[in-house]
Amino acid sequence: MAPSHPNSGAAGTPPALITVWPGSSYPLGANFDGGGTNFAVFSEIADKVELCLIDDKGEESRICLDEVDGYVWHAYLPNVSPGQRYGFRVHGPFDPAAGHRCDPSKLLLDPYGKSFDGEFTFGQALFSYDLAAVAEDPAETGTPPQVDSRGHTMTSVVINPFFDWATDRAPRTPYHETVIYEAHVKGMTQTHPAIPEALRGTYAGLAHPAIIEHLKSLNVTAIELMPVHQFMHDSRLLDLGLRNYWGYNTFGFFAPHSQYAANPQAGGAVPEFKSMVRAFHEQGIEVILDVVYNHTAEGNQLGPTINFRGIDNAAYYRLVDEDLRLYKDFTGTGNSLNARHPHTLQLIMDSLRYWVTEMHVDGFRFDLASTLAREFYDVDRLSAFFDLVQQDPIVSQVKLIAEPWDVGEGGYQVGNFPGLWTEWNGKYRDTVRDYWRGEPATLGEFASRLTGSSDLYEATGRRPGASINFVTAHDGFTLNDLVSYNEKHNEANGEDNRDGESHNRSWNCGVEGPTDDPEILDLRRRQMRNIMATLMLSQGTPMVTHGDEIGRTQHGNNNVYCQDSELSWMDWSLVDKNSDLLAFTRKATLLRKKHPVFRRRRFFEGRPIRSADQVRDIAWLTSAGEEMTAEDWDSQFGRSIAVFLNGEALPEPNLRGERVVDDSFLLCFNAHDHEVDFVIPHDDYAKEWTAELDTTDPTGEVKLVVNDGDAVSLPARTLLVFRKTQ
Repeated sequence: MAPSHPNSGAAGTPPALITVWPGSSYPLGANFDGGGTNFAVFSEIADKVELCLIDDKGEESRICLDEVDGYVWHAYLPNVSPGQRYGFRVHGPFDPAAGHRCDPSKLLLDPYGKSFDGEFTFGQALFSYDLAAVAEDPAETGTPPQVDSRGHTMTSVVINPFFDWATDRAPRTPYHETVIYEAHVKGMTQTHPAIPEALRGTYAGLAHPAIIEHLKSLNVTAIELMPVHQFMHDSRLLDLGLRNYWGYNTFGFFAPHSQYAANPQAGGAVPEFKSMVRAFHEQGIEVILDVVYNHTAEGNQLGPTINFRGIDNAAYYRLVDEDLRLYKDFTGTGNSLNARHPHTLQLIMDSLRYWVTEMHVDGFRFDLASTLAREFYDVDRLSAFFDLVQQDPIVSQVKLIAEPWDVGEGGYQVGNFPGLWTEWNGKYRDTVRDYWRGEPATLGEFASRLTGSSDLYEATGRRPGASINFVTAHDGFTLNDLVSYNEKHNEANGEDNRDGESHNRSWNCGVEGPTDDPEILDLRRRQMRNIMATLMLSQGTPMVTHGDEIGRTQHGNNNVYCQDSELSWMDWSLVDKNSDLLAFTRKATLLRKKHPVFRRRRFFEGRPIRSADQVRDIAWLTSAGEEMTAEDWDSQFGRSIAVFLNGEALPEPNLRGERVVDDSFLLCFNAHDHEVDFVIPHDDYAKEWTAELDTTDPTGEVKLVVNDGDAVSLPARTLLVFRKTQ
């Protein structure tokens, strides 16, 4: 039988006997098996690692982890059960010049921790250098002042992994049938009148029937949650009376953020998150997580020591080769995770698998994904990270969405990710914004984006679904603000309006911000409908930002990362105030859902299909109803165009191998600032066309039937959709 170890160096508690068995080096983290808990933590640089058990009074019992295999320190404690709070103390070199920053005065959080408790108290205790000395000389980091962080940092918590998933099944919605809704857990639920106050801002609130019914009415098939991995609120923001609202400041890649739980105590966020996923799955809605594996909350060399830095700094972070005291920063946040190191790669892959297998999520959107692909400096499509994802039997089978850029040189990689991946299509966003605001650009660019961006994705064997089409996202203007402001107005962020993107490709329609002018208000509403309709009629995978369907505004703030307030939360009173926009959005999403011609699995060919006498799958027309010429395509100021989509020329069969046949459509776009007459083209196969969607109407309703050869007048900045009925 394994010996009992005396409490070694316990802080404030009398010596006690704790039964310790050798345990296993895998899996990493704290894992309860029904009888006890195995603890394992990696550190290649450590001389000694102590497991620290924290009792209800905050007192600490330390156990030396004597077993080490492959730099993993481990032990099994048969009497430790869920709810136990713990941390680690790592003894080893503190030598920043060599890249090492071990500091045993810091109670370190488990990199594999599945739940966390408490709060951070910013002050000397969290930092491994003298704050006063650095305030006078930022280069003077010196020796750690050895101030204990216990009581000032959060603690890791052992969780109960067992959960009744009942008959839960992943919806596995194909990309071509997917409509993504980007949402924030708190922002989506904080003011909803139908959600009980105790559940607002929580996972349980997000799973409330009122939210699910709203998403279902929009024909949403996947909700993409902004970061829910455990994150830290920056001390700078707290000093300003602000908070890290968006959550792109992760330190716990296995734990759902505890502040989003109705009952955060003793690991309560975990079952609540699982219940939320189960509720969404019951309604056929997938759950996608926005994940931040590119950096951590510890920041640069002046940041706090809370876990990775004190455990093995050089293994977990990219350091500057010429000066190992400093951190490479491809993210603009102070550090970059070292995806070249096998244990860091393992952590990322273990985290992804955990969220799929244990938490049942359906995919991931990777923040600043280019950072993960940097082998040495440049972004590399053949990086180890991509190799691991490609061959992983679990991770490779869920939705993988890249934000295909970072802030480093050569970081903009739209269209360059491997075949397994889909991407936020920044070129789609920019092109659609420019088109509807009347910015000179080629119609060819607009046509490419409308038809799935084959120029970006086809060469890597990908299909239209690889293009995640969006015009707005959490980062930037809302749809309402996109048509209401020319300039950002971020003064509330405390950075003198220097933060946030300055080039927004927005247009205020004539007046900056709020106005009572009925003509400008009418134009703004029409522009919102134009953009929403374009998004739903484009080939690819559409993504809607939460609140755009009801005209949510942030009053010109395009960077509400620190605004945990009504400025950033959903204003649910807009459901009534802007009910027409909501009705229009529902109509547009339903049109897409009902008609496979708007969500093809394969790219258009643009030429006759299978036989010479068959009508092509797509045709581009001028407003005169004539086929576009090279001169028409090259026009820098062409703002009107029509496109014929042939519903009888869909090449791909359905899942049962049956031929798919749909109605044919004629889409008429007029982005001019004046009225344009569109001539309905002559066609042996189409004699009568019925209007299905009209952006001049607040709800998109229209009663209009035309015949070939008829001229239809489209007002300025209008989109009209016809369906062939004869």
